[in-house]
Parts: sequence; structure tokens; C-alpha cells
Amino acid sequence: MQNQTKTVADFFAGIGLVSLGLEGAGWKTVCALDYDPEKARAYTNHFGGDHYRMEDVAQTIGASIPKVTLAHASFPCTDLSVAGARRGIYEGESSAFWQFVRVVQEMKEVHGETNPPIILLENVEGLLTSNNGKDLRSLLETLNDLGYATDLLRIDAANFVPQSRVRIFIVALHDSLISTLPTGSFEQEYAVHSSDTRSRRILEYIEENADLRWYFHKLPNLPTRKVLLEDVIDQSAEWWEKERTDYLFNQMHERHRKLVRESMKQDRYSYFPAFRRMRMRDGETRSTVELRSDGLAGCLRTPKGGSARQIILRAGKGAFDARLINGAEAARLMGADDFKIDPSLSLNQVLFGFGDAVCVPAVEWIGKHYLNNLPIPTNNVIEVSRRALAV
Repeated sequence: MQNQTKTVADFFAGIGLVSLGLEGAGWKTVCALDYDPEKARAYTNHFGGDHYRMEDVAQTIGASIPKVTLAHASFPCTDLSVAGARRGIYEGESSAFWQFVRVVQEMKEVHGETNPPIILLENVEGLLTSNNGKDLRSLLETLNDLGYATDLLRIDAANFVPQSRVRIFIVALHDSLISTLPTGSFEQEYAVHSSDTRSRRILEYIEENADLRWYFHKLPNLPTRKVLLEDVIDQSAEWWEKERTDYLFNQMHERHRKLVRESMKQDRYSYFPAFRRMRMRDGETRSTVELRSDGLAGCLRTPKGGSARQIILRAGKGAFDARLINGAEAARLMGADDFKIDPSLSLNQVLFGFGDAVCVPAVEWIGKHYLNNLPIPTNNVIEVSRRALAV
């Protein structure tokens, strides 16, 4: 039976892939919020709508959020991503983080200072360097002020699925939990170096901000991916007509055309994800198709422009084909193979939902290896599980 103490409020819930990942680790989302009507349709088509609220977090009142064990927020990355304006956490869409902070403060006023006992945040790797690291420090200081010690993880979806998608996760534990956990200098020194989730850049950031209140949990190294790019290909999808494919071929750099020609000679298919970019080619700036040949898809994006729509190329058995990645493939690249895609949504709407989501197995890994080994509050009493004591 599901442990009813492992409950989640999911802010900026999108289409629900965080809920899906936490569900795989035994957690139950009891409240989910997002203001986007298309994402709401995608979420409720899969999960149902009994706990979903189409609502802007800026309009959310903390008293309306139920008492939960975990509050999660994948707040907008628009102003933190290196592909964006880099205005930082205090401007634009990324400033919605501060509305989340306000809601958490209001939740504490209603449910007690210790609730929620756990906060999980996710965002792009650019958060590490936004405003020379000052934005992340401000975020962590705010969590400290709210009564939480924090941990910092860097996880690439490529450890689970054939997609290059690096994300930063922040786990914040309330002082009431920290008091039950090993916090001695020896234990913490061992824990901070226990896993490759804390990369060298993460360790450097922690050292540079040693005055903040940290808690490091012992973790294993990330797994080695078993899923191949060819495993996610929808074999029933239709490829473009020859004229369109030939046009695409002529948009490539010569080195990529050579790679395709060589692959066409093989008796098996090779697959190459690609994006269109504006690049200097033959002495002028031109639309250029750039291939990946490392067995990974590029990071799925929200298809706001033509260059953001990822293409899949197939070469082998004397032929070369191409087309856009479809919804089923996007789901598989996010580790959401069984996600029920709403057939009433357009391809762009589906791709937008997946491109603005979190890799399911990465969240599930955090749930199983981190959250499930923490003491779980039950009726405001801390109960330490055997697994937590073992760690």
C-alpha cells in the first residue's frame, strides 16, 4: 500500500513528468499547479484532474495548498539558460521562484513551521553561473532563512535515456529532519564526495560558498545508460519525401554529408539527431543542419521557432531519410514511455510539453536513492526508517 506520508505538492507542474518520476519511487502528488491550459490538458489526460489546478503561482495562496511532505518546483529557466537572455532570477519568468517562496512561507503559517519538511527544486545548469553564481547563492540563502539546509546535485538525463539534458537539482531539508541525520564533519566530508552527482564544478561552488548551511546525503554514482537511441525510434512513423530530404542534406556541413554517405553503405541503420542553426558556411551565414553522432539526442526544447524542432536522420542500407522527432519519441527520450499523449493536442503542443519537462528516471532516481532514505514525518513526529539509519 502507498505510504500516505510521502505526499507531494508540485508547483510549475507542466505535463506531470516530475509527478511520474516521484510516483515510480512511491510518492503521491496530491496537488499540482500550472497556468498553461495546454499543459493542463496533457497532465489531466494522463493523471486525471482531481488534484490539478490551472493556476498561476502568483495567484496561489499558501493556505490553499494541503499539508505535504515534499514541495517541488521546476520554476521557469527562461532567464537562467545560456540560450536565453540571462537576466537572472530577479527578472522575467524566472523570478516566479520568489512567488514559490511566498507560498511556502504561507504554508508554514497554516501547517506549522516544519511543513513542508522537504523541498526539491530543478533548473538548468545555467543557474550555477547566472550573475556569476550570485543568483544561486541568493536562492540557497533564502532556503537557509526558511529553516532548510541544502544539497546540490548535477544530473544528466544521458545517464538514463539517450538525450543530453543536464539539470541542477537542489534538495532542501528542514532543520527538524537534519537533527535526525548524520551531520558530523567526517560523515559530511564522506557524503559530499560519495557520488558523481556532485561534479567538480558543484564541489567548487560548495567550497566557494562554505558559509551557507549545507547537508550532504550519501548517494551512489549515477547509473550507466542501457537505452540506445535506436530503441526510442518510432518505426511506424513516416519519413519525409525525397525532395525535402535532399534539401536537408544540402544544408549540412561537408563533414556531416560525408558521415551520412559512409553510413548509407552499411547494412544496418544509423540514427543521427539534428538541429538547424544559423552558421557561417561557404562564406555566408546560412541555415545549417548540424548532426550529433555520439548516440544521443540533443536536449529537447520548447518548439518556439524552427531551429528548436529536433530532426532525426536515418542512414543505411543504401538510403537516407529524415523527419521531425514525434511525440512518442519525445516521450521515450524523457523516460516517459507509457505517458498517455492527448490526441487532441498538436505535435507542437506535445513537443512543447515534453521540452519543458524533467526527465522521469532522473527524478525517480532521486526519489529512490535520496528522498526514500530520509526520515519521513508522520503526524509531526520524525520516524527514522531502517534504510535511513543504514545510510
